[in-house]
Amino acid sequence: MYKKPIIYQLLPRLFGNENSSCIPHGSIQENGTGKFAHINTAALTAIKRLGVTHIWLTGIIEHASTTDYSAYGIAPVDACLVKGKAGSPYAIRDYYDVCPDLAQDVPRRMAEFEDLVRRCHDCGLLVLIDFVPNHVFRQYASDAKPLGVDDFGEDNFYGLPGTRFVSPVAGDYQEAPAKASGNDCFRPDPSLDDWYETVKLNYNLDTWHKMRDILSFWVGKGVDGFRCDMAEMAPTDFWAWVIPQIKTQKKEALFIAEVYRPELYRDFIACGFDYLYDKVGLYDTLKAVLRGERPADDISRCWQQLGDLQPAMLHFLENHDEQRIASDFFMGDGFKALPALVVSACLNTSAFMLYAGQEFGERGMDAEGFSGLDGRTSIFDYWSPDSLRRFYHRGQCNTEQLSLSERRLYGLYTDLFSLIDSCPALAWGATYDLVYANRHHGRFDPRKHFAFLRYAADREDELLLVAVNFDNRPADMDIHIPPHALEHFGMAGRDWTSGTLLFGTADTDGLMRTPFSLGLPAWGAAICLLSFHGYRF
Repeated sequence: MYKKPIIYQLLPRLFGNENSSCIPHGSIQENGTGKFAHINTAALTAIKRLGVTHIWLTGIIEHASTTDYSAYGIAPVDACLVKGKAGSPYAIRDYYDVCPDLAQDVPRRMAEFEDLVRRCHDCGLLVLIDFVPNHVFRQYASDAKPLGVDDFGEDNFYGLPGTRFVSPVAGDYQEAPAKASGNDCFRPDPSLDDWYETVKLNYNLDTWHKMRDILSFWVGKGVDGFRCDMAEMAPTDFWAWVIPQIKTQKKEALFIAEVYRPELYRDFIACGFDYLYDKVGLYDTLKAVLRGERPADDISRCWQQLGDLQPAMLHFLENHDEQRIASDFFMGDGFKALPALVVSACLNTSAFMLYAGQEFGERGMDAEGFSGLDGRTSIFDYWSPDSLRRFYHRGQCNTEQLSLSERRLYGLYTDLFSLIDSCPALAWGATYDLVYANRHHGRFDPRKHFAFLRYAADREDELLLVAVNFDNRPADMDIHIPPHALEHFGMAGRDWTSGTLLFGTADTDGLMRTPFSLGLPAWGAAICLLSFHGYRF
């Protein structure tokens, strides 16, 4: 049976670090770090119990940091090129190695990663890692490349003849001629806002082959797919060439494109990508609706304009780039995102992704160091996020150390994804948007309310009504189901008999009459099972 992909993003550097006394800009000795071994069977079982199908391990491939591993044959780097003490996971310094921070025994670091992949598979989780195709760390040099593999040379980069690199951070690093920075900055003097620690790759034929070999290497390590960082900055011709080759090696290898330009969506699907980031569409729309900046009925325009591309979108409310829902910069409370969560996870057959700690309402309100107080969990610093630290407590990975509020939110996430897993209508059924049929009815406010149906054609017991309230006040709403909806699902002429609440908190007495009346709390959501003529739909 088809399972809707639920992807759990996790930074091993942050997960399992039990230091409750981290200091801003702290070193690995001062603040500590999570390890591959901390993602133990107990942790993976808990993640799987949440309804997760894939785990995206962020920061696996060796990237630049200020920590000195020269005793293990890993050359030190110039600190003026590292963002934060721990460094960006996207400033790759060796495509063929893993981050030594994550190993308990540094010389066995690759074996420890392979052990983690096996643990994930044993727990029924598929493993995704980042593939960074557009840029590398300025001092890139692989000391772990397989025999016969050549490192990147000058022809693999964009040189700026007659120039010298000028870092926005003081240091001794010398580079002449300067190379273009990773964010398409073709100046020798990038700013602090540029990706100054990286250099952009030139996609000549040699680069194509080098990148294919890197992807093949990680598939050989048991990796099941890749979240491709800034995929739109690499040529579509390259993706159309490389993805089929990797899928020949592993048929089910999953490719997710971080892409922000809707005009490119169809091209990237044609290249072989399975999913595309739905950031500038559904994420931005839902965030604005939650904050009262856009009406709820903008959701209809957002998803419908994608047409047949909709199933290929990856929905999310958090990731390492975005502010935490519960931060003061977003909603200040994880519960207030419930209507957006239900819409994002249940609107259609798109995959859904959540970020470690989101299910507990992690606030991200730490000033960790390089990232500062910005409502995000830092990817640049050694740190220990509060809710994850308490969840991991002594490696047991349970909710006993969480607050009652955190446990309640975790329960809502678990209930929702369990329902998606067990309900074909939510996993792969058809969607029917009800806003157009209700926008002119007095007890349905299209600025604050949203509703839709889900139906699985070969399951005659599943017609689901999903309704949400984006208001900070309770809502009593009437929801009309037009005859066309029943015709659309092949149910015309059947009489409605009853309804049952499957998820959420709602006054469902109104399900005993039509139009359906629901009482939803502030920031509330409900998923109801409707019955017709004695058959449960």
